[in-house]
Amino acid sequence: MSSTGASPEIWFLTGSQGLYGEDTLRQVAAQSQEIAAALGDSAEIDPLVVWKPVLTDPDAIRRMCLEANAADHCVGVIAWMHTFSPAKMWIAGLEALTTPLLHLHTQANVELPWADIDMDFMNLNQAAHGDREFGYIQSRLGVPRTTVAGHVSNPAVAQRIGVWARAASGRAALRTMKLARFGDNMRDVAVTEGDKVEAQLRLGVSVNTYGVNDLVDVVDAVPDADINALVKDYEDQYRIAEPLRVGGDRHESLRYAARIEAGLRTFLVDGGFTAFTTNFEDLGGLRQLPGLAVQRLMADGYGFGGEGDWKTSVLLRTLKVMAAGRAGGTSFMEDYTYHLVPGEERILGAHMLEVCPTIAAGTPSCEIHPLGIGGREDPVRLVFDATPGPATVVGMADMGDRFRLVANEIDVVPPDHPLPNLPVARAVWTPRPNLRTSAESWLMAGAPHHTVLSSAVGTEELYDLAEMLRTELLVIDADTTTRQFAKEIRWNQAYHRLALGF
Repeated sequence: MSSTGASPEIWFLTGSQGLYGEDTLRQVAAQSQEIAAALGDSAEIDPLVVWKPVLTDPDAIRRMCLEANAADHCVGVIAWMHTFSPAKMWIAGLEALTTPLLHLHTQANVELPWADIDMDFMNLNQAAHGDREFGYIQSRLGVPRTTVAGHVSNPAVAQRIGVWARAASGRAALRTMKLARFGDNMRDVAVTEGDKVEAQLRLGVSVNTYGVNDLVDVVDAVPDADINALVKDYEDQYRIAEPLRVGGDRHESLRYAARIEAGLRTFLVDGGFTAFTTNFEDLGGLRQLPGLAVQRLMADGYGFGGEGDWKTSVLLRTLKVMAAGRAGGTSFMEDYTYHLVPGEERILGAHMLEVCPTIAAGTPSCEIHPLGIGGREDPVRLVFDATPGPATVVGMADMGDRFRLVANEIDVVPPDHPLPNLPVARAVWTPRPNLRTSAESWLMAGAPHHTVLSSAVGTEELYDLAEMLRTELLVIDADTTTRQFAKEIRWNQAYHRLALGF
């Protein structure tokens, strides 16, 4: 679902100066190409790494930064000062740069050739202090960036750059994201409200509302052939409950669920939307609350939020992009209820229907059950348990003067017992450091009840994304205490209010 069709790129920029002469600059160019090629060959870094000619003067630097901003396929730039590059040359470029920046502090050689070091070697290999000059000007200008130190042959360096690259891809998706809200948000709910103008200003996403019956018109026009193809796809991918099978007394409900999916997909594709919301209080002429359709669209990378929660839909789409090609899944989620037996505390997460099958353990079951809310026909949905393992739960809240991201590192676990009477997809997890600290910290932060659960994206990527967006991030992990977390909230409040004026 790329908006441009072009493969994402990271541009590799090398700083130097004309003082050293052409022979040295040729060596700088050759060695920086080798560094860029090493990064490009790494399986950890998904976007294409593109080497750019060595930058030696202010005009070239400024033009390169402006070109990066203008290139939709350039999701980030990596800058390395191979030699000493006087940092005043970088001021105009860094002031103009809006593309995410990673400062790579590396050098061409891994070990020093002790017996052969001469002044020619010293003149060529000056990153140890050239990058310090660059670090100073970034700090002086207040440039948001990620800094990574070490040789590119070290797997940890490529892994860390890969984390940043995934965050940069998410940020790029945000800048061009269009979200369709089918109806408004659930009445009288506070946390699903938010400032859409501020979201477009700060994040880049365009959020607009469409009448549900605009969607219904498309759903009603879906040809039978498309429905037949989807039903066949369901039969191939899922365990279909007997009443929904061909000849079953509820098969027409499955066909209508397929009709919703085909119509919803057409609406989103035709409008260039990569995220959407629905609301059980505003279904217009839809006969079912979309369940199966939403689950399958999420599995294909679309963002979604229930009850009109566009912020969670934006967040889900962003993390879907960041998770592309990685092991694990990413889903809309909601903390529903607790298991509070001392020493066995668990959270049971679910939603009415809409949990993404990318987090499923095993083959989902396609079932139909009463919903008891929304006043429509019984909806079709996929039912499954989530795959156990480490994961992250993250939510976004509008605090009035800024958006706040709150993340909790968790461990998804199998349910303690089977859940034969719970007809929805679900995840059970133990939050870090424990349920009491996690819940108290989440509540202190004013974090939302709708979240995104991901076993493919972690807090490292979220830290980088928050830095790129200049957005607050609070993390609850194994080291969190409620006392320290409360202090962090207060510090953040002061910092972000001051930072709005910077």
